[in-house]
Amino acid sequence: MNHVDRTAPARMPWHGVIVATSLPFDRDLAVDHGAYGDHVAWLAAQGLHGVAPNGSLGEYQTLTYEERDRVVETAVAHAPEGFTVMPGVGAYGAIEARRHALFAKDAGCQAVMCLPPNAYRADDRAVLEHYAMVASAGLPVTAYNNPIDTKVDLRPELLAKLYAEGFIVAVKEFSGDVRRCYAISELAPGLDLIIGTDDTLLEVGVAGAKGWVAGYPQVFPRACLDLYDAALAGDLATALPLYRRLHSVLRWDSRTEFVQAIKLGQDMIGRTGGVCRPPRRPLDPETEAVVRSATRALIDAGVN
Repeated sequence: MNHVDRTAPARMPWHGVIVATSLPFDRDLAVDHGAYGDHVAWLAAQGLHGVAPNGSLGEYQTLTYEERDRVVETAVAHAPEGFTVMPGVGAYGAIEARRHALFAKDAGCQAVMCLPPNAYRADDRAVLEHYAMVASAGLPVTAYNNPIDTKVDLRPELLAKLYAEGFIVAVKEFSGDVRRCYAISELAPGLDLIIGTDDTLLEVGVAGAKGWVAGYPQVFPRACLDLYDAALAGDLATALPLYRRLHSVLRWDSRTEFVQAIKLGQDMIGRTGGVCRPPRRPLDPETEAVVRSATRALIDAGVN
């Protein structure tokens, strides 16, 4: 199928397929910036729209501030014109998150992606203050709703308040509850819905998504791009069989071992995935066999 024009000026930086990049480490578990820069350039060459470094897939919780900064700089340095760099600025509190957002602005990023406070069960007042401080850095903010990990639920009503105050422009919806997509569009019609879980891509895509913060395009970029384009176009004749075919791997994006699973897939297609930093350990043999089998079946079938 024909892809849309990736350089069209109407595309907002948080629209399209923004890859939540994994992060390669060397044998000493230091960040391999050469491999990461090559990865960003490769994703751009595949026709994807941008990258979101320093997210969960990038193991941001294990990185120092200096490491996070350099990852952002590496992504910007290898991003061609029109290719988004939207780093995650997740942190324990607003002061830290705003600090990362300010660095992203100075580094030349176009937007940031922000979790609510992720070490404190914040109430609505605290969440509003958190996003107000991050937005004050001056970049558009995509909220990231992941109540499973953060224990803070950005409910549709709360998202509508954040949007009305001008603190956020979009939300990466990771709750897995597709019904929320319709509530969000009713309560905040101008708030852009971003697909947050690879294994709900079709459902959220047809519900009116404007983008996808994605994991598995690092393994199957062209097939994922075809699926995304078809889902947003409402082309179910194309999207549904492709979605069924890919779902055996897409579902790993929502599981605890998602980083290891996606890195294994990268290794299997000849890209750099590699090891994770603690506390993430290698997949146990049974889990690895399941991921490897599903990935190999798609590779052998010519999916890329």
